[in-house]
Amino acid sequence: MTTAKPAAGRGTALRLLGTMRPDWARISAMALLAIVSNATLVIIPSLLGDATDAIVDGIRGGGVDFAAVNRFLLWAAVLAVLSGTSTVAQGRLTATVVQRMAFRLRERTNVTLSRLPLSYFDTQSRGDLLSRTTNDIDNVSQSVQQTASLLLTSVFLFIGSLVMMLRISLLLTVVALVVLPVTVWAAKALARRAKPQFAQQWKATGALGGHLEDVYTGHDLVTAFGRWGQAREKFTAYNDDVRTAAAGAQFRAGLVAPALTFLGNVGFVLIAVVGGVRVAGGALTIGSLQAFIQYVLRFNQPISLIASLIGPIQSALASAERVFELHDADPQRPDPEHPQRPATITGRVVFTDVSFRYVPDRPLIDDLSLTVQPGQTVAIVGPTGAGKTTLVNLLLRFYDTDAGTIAVDGVDITDMTRDDLRRRIGMVLQDTWLYGGTIADNIAYGRPAATREEVVAAATAVHADHLIRTLPEGYDTVLDSEADGLSAGERQLITIARAFLVEPAILVLDEATSAVDTRTEMLVQQGLAALREGRTSFVIAHRLSTIRDADVILVMEAGSIVEQGSHAELIEAGGAYARLHAAQFTASPAASEA
Repeated sequence: MTTAKPAAGRGTALRLLGTMRPDWARISAMALLAIVSNATLVIIPSLLGDATDAIVDGIRGGGVDFAAVNRFLLWAAVLAVLSGTSTVAQGRLTATVVQRMAFRLRERTNVTLSRLPLSYFDTQSRGDLLSRTTNDIDNVSQSVQQTASLLLTSVFLFIGSLVMMLRISLLLTVVALVVLPVTVWAAKALARRAKPQFAQQWKATGALGGHLEDVYTGHDLVTAFGRWGQAREKFTAYNDDVRTAAAGAQFRAGLVAPALTFLGNVGFVLIAVVGGVRVAGGALTIGSLQAFIQYVLRFNQPISLIASLIGPIQSALASAERVFELHDADPQRPDPEHPQRPATITGRVVFTDVSFRYVPDRPLIDDLSLTVQPGQTVAIVGPTGAGKTTLVNLLLRFYDTDAGTIAVDGVDITDMTRDDLRRRIGMVLQDTWLYGGTIADNIAYGRPAATREEVVAAATAVHADHLIRTLPEGYDTVLDSEADGLSAGERQLITIARAFLVEPAILVLDEATSAVDTRTEMLVQQGLAALREGRTSFVIAHRLSTIRDADVILVMEAGSIVEQGSHAELIEAGGAYARLHAAQFTASPAASEA
């Protein structure tokens, strides 16, 4: 494992650098500014050493050449200003490059999420996905922002200082380099131990985010069942995992700087001793030793800087690996290069020998065949887990079949683009989804170019216009993402109007009235009746009273159609449907009479 981690880290680092490739011109300018900044910076100690020597020589010779001293000091001041200006410009460019990199990471993440199959989201925590798309990308950008300029500065300062040290004294330079191999080994060894801890830290952060998302999304249920105590316990456990991993990572990364400082001090003592002897022997001037000591400080400074960046670098690599892991997830099967389109749109749907399973060793649907004629209403009933919703998920290509074909208007849906297929299908689900915006915007969600008149006409057709106009701002009433100001039935009518506006050839109603009361259900059913008129409809329902007028009722058990026919035919047959009907209606005399 210890050999695989650095390799993975290098690959991640190179890939992260690859995301900056579009900004190569800015990066080149950053490097040039870093060279200018550090070249001027490393010349300053030499000028100060020359000034010192001029003063010492003047004192020994009976007169100090202050004009020469002032000249050296003036040049040092000019170079200091130039170095500072270059550093500021470099910082500005660095911020631009890093934020553009973060922008591209977020953009790529958004594209990736839109191309992933539904099966991927079935196996991932939403909180962890949110953490990867927000926390991890923010951590990458902040860490790279923190390290990019310092790394460039450290590299050029190290090289420049080394050149100037060699120029002053080869012997003292060799002494300074004695501890360098030990320093590099210590930094690599400590960094290797810190990286798994940072990976664990961000994994634990994702788990904590998933728990918080679950708890606060289900706030009402947690409160109703009195589970806040258990929720707090789980939060404490997740939070403790984050704390433990973060503390371990920071501690291991924090060991690098003290270790390198100690090794640098050892080298500094050796240089002071040897340099003192050289000055005493006349082989080196005081000014040269002064300059060399400053260069040694600058020589060690990059090493200390890099040591202090070990933590942010490892943290950034850990987060980048999580982001790239998301980017590398297998996308859904691409649309055909030469897609087909039905010659006419009628809504005819044919399932032929369809087989599908979510888990390879757990069969769900096997060899299912079904023909639905244009304009028919097909109701699908059966116990939980029978495959009712899976059937319409396959029709919408949320999942692809393992075997068999599904054809719409004579064309295999795998030969169509997903957008073309889904434009022909309208959906009304049990869980109403409304987003923050006006009611008119929510109705027009599937057809943004619709006019206000078309939006109103759709709402009127499904009997939602009256209730919308009773709201304070009518169609311009602004909803939050939860639409708390509306009842379940009102929210459902808005989603029905949304489906009506797109004028689908095929309609899917998945438990569309199960969450409303009986009186509201009557209003919703009127809307659904208007919506189903002239369209092929698939209705998934547990309330059998809502599907008595369906053209065909399919009874599914264990992924197979065990019965099909009209309501009267299935009741007379006395099979699975009759048993379901009896179970729902014999308990209520009024319902039985109905």
